[in-house]
Amino acid sequence: MTEGVVWIAVVLVMCGVLGLLIGSFLNVVVYRVPAGISLMRESRCPACEAPVRPWENVPILSWLLLRGRCAHCGTAISARYPLVESATGLAFVAVASWLVEIYGVAPTPFFWPVLVAHLYLAAVTVALALIDLDTRRLPNSIVLPSYVVLFVLFVLACLLGASWEWLLRAAVGGGALFAFYWLLRLVRPGGMGGGDVKLAGVLGAALAWTGWGALVVGAFAAFVIGGVVGIVLMAVGRATRKSAIPFGPYMLLGAWVGLFSGEQIARWYLGLVTVG
Repeated sequence: MTEGVVWIAVVLVMCGVLGLLIGSFLNVVVYRVPAGISLMRESRCPACEAPVRPWENVPILSWLLLRGRCAHCGTAISARYPLVESATGLAFVAVASWLVEIYGVAPTPFFWPVLVAHLYLAAVTVALALIDLDTRRLPNSIVLPSYVVLFVLFVLACLLGASWEWLLRAAVGGGALFAFYWLLRLVRPGGMGGGDVKLAGVLGAALAWTGWGALVVGAFAAFVIGGVVGIVLMAVGRATRKSAIPFGPYMLLGAWVGLFSGEQIARWYLGLVTVG
């Protein structure tokens, strides 16, 4: 029991630290990808173009020590940087905790590629949500490679002992949700973007790997969350019925609702229907 607790603690700490580091990189991705700037270029202050030294790039800590300002010119650095780093770190810990709860304290070989796949999805979620909110775009350079990354990791998980039925289910689920969004875009071209359709395939695969209940709940939750947020925005005068609202963040948030609790919600609902 003690060994299991220690193993869980180690995994959670590792994922938390990794999340902070990845979160720092995601800040770069969110800024540079929409602007067409190479991710390989050294980090510089947007105001004075001074290179960011390694000690100035430590997640959260550097921002606090520098009091939110550039060490060279004193220009204010947005608080979004440490917030993204913190959010990514917490997201990685939440994902690891969820998967440990599913697979237990005894690590199986296929646990690791499954963990990496979902940590990748968490990182992509942060990046795409912010980019979509900023630019109303879901870049192909992030969405399309996600198909390959998830496929490779899920295949590796199956080679290490996971059920091949899960992989088949992921393929069917990804294709089904892609087709559903494609039909929505076909019926109402202005209501759904092409990026949403492409993202749907990625999310469908990740959801279906967990289960059919996760897929159904995750897909449905996106529209519920989007509808609620839309109503609130209209109520406070921040949007109208004709306002274009990026749907990607709601798809991503809905997917995590499906991943974390979709199977339980589906069983609960089926139990109500059966009793009724």
